[in-house]
Amino acid sequence: MTRIDVFAHVLPPRFYETMKAVEPAIPTRYAFFNNPVLTDMELRHSHWDGVTKQVISHVNALPEDYVGPEEAADLCRQGNDELLEMLDANRDMFEAAVLMVPMNNIVEAVRIVHEQVATNPDVVGVQIFTRALGKSIAEEEFFPLFAALEEVGAPAWLHPVFDLRKPDNNLVFSWEYELSQAMLQMVQAGLFQKHPNLKVIVHHAGGMAPFFAGRIDRIMKPDQAADMRKFYVDTAILGNPRALDLAADYYGIDHIVLGTDAPLGILPAGATKEICAAIDDMHISDTDRAAIYSGNYLRLIGKE
Repeated sequence: MTRIDVFAHVLPPRFYETMKAVEPAIPTRYAFFNNPVLTDMELRHSHWDGVTKQVISHVNALPEDYVGPEEAADLCRQGNDELLEMLDANRDMFEAAVLMVPMNNIVEAVRIVHEQVATNPDVVGVQIFTRALGKSIAEEEFFPLFAALEEVGAPAWLHPVFDLRKPDNNLVFSWEYELSQAMLQMVQAGLFQKHPNLKVIVHHAGGMAPFFAGRIDRIMKPDQAADMRKFYVDTAILGNPRALDLAADYYGIDHIVLGTDAPLGILPAGATKEICAAIDDMHISDTDRAAIYSGNYLRLIGKE
């Protein structure tokens, strides 16, 4: 059965060195920056299962957090060029690339969508984060990026970041909460009403929404509750087939895609084995399982 992991990360080495020159503290910000499988592709090959193709995106060393608009745009283009080099050099392991965009320079972010995402068959979308510049991703100033993605028919990959106003951020619960809040804010801002054909792929199985479906349906307005189910979500929750069943029940099988967060989650190279075992243990048909493993993703990007 074909398997395409839509949420796998890399850290392009030259780009990383440039970012460390800008901010030397980056390697200590999160422990996962120091995972060598992010940068060393020979080492990554040694851990690869030989089956699961990966759609690669950057880890969250975001230029807009450290530099101004013009430099951020230049750094994003540098990082994206190197990301595509990594894809081209590892075609056996990598399927496609998801680009970074400078969220403090929306004009350039939109230009990247039109000039690279729309024209390069190796590029399938852009990665956005739950917060940008300390603001919710649902702020209206970011809507031109969503409009551009809808126009070219490319998804946004939604990844969490910490809300730095909070004193107790952690990797167990905080990122799932931030994803849930961002989804709620996007819906309440009318994102899917303004852009009904927009596609957003949410990391970590859509956060808390499936578990709190009853609260969503009874507290939110009916049209907003319906919009909460328009997100696509991946399977990157480190296993737990019953939680994946819950996500599939909430979003629908056609909105679930394989994602592992490789090479993060379980050292040294990620949780591909554990997550695929959980998918195999879901209470679904083989047809639905094949859709999760590759069919839904291929349909999302217009290749099926």
